[in-house]
Amino acid sequence: MTDETLSIGEVAARGGITPSALRFYEAQGLLRAARTHGGRRRYERDVLRRVAFIRVAQRVGLTLEEVRDALGTLPDERTPTAKDWARLSRAWQPRLDEQIAVLTALRDELVSCIGCGCLSLRVCKLYNPGDGAATLGPGPRYLLGDSASDVTSR
Repeated sequence: MTDETLSIGEVAARGGITPSALRFYEAQGLLRAARTHGGRRRYERDVLRRVAFIRVAQRVGLTLEEVRDALGTLPDERTPTAKDWARLSRAWQPRLDEQIAVLTALRDELVSCIGCGCLSLRVCKLYNPGDGAATLGPGPRYLLGDSASDVTSR
């Protein structure tokens, strides 16, 4: 171990997470720590990039499995480069674009749907007589872009 490594407390403080989160990430195979002779965890400095990556990926809705798969494509023996990170972000752009579209639609519909406070099922865009939207798939079909006409056309 060198002075270049960081303790779990240092990584937690620098990464803005708890030591228990670091231990969880390690147990999930997202991070690696070396151990001292006394069994204490020591992290290479590049773990801070991985912690930041994990936090951002979770914040945009990626699962830990997706994060693990992505991190598994990065080199273990060297610090990931800007090119490595760019490759990962390009792979997620279509998914993020879809999430942005859904969130934008939700934001725009909240005002007309429940923002007025009436919660009237007669005029609400989510009105779904006979659960016909179930034929379109799971979830709030009308907020996801389907319309009542899609139900009748099936």
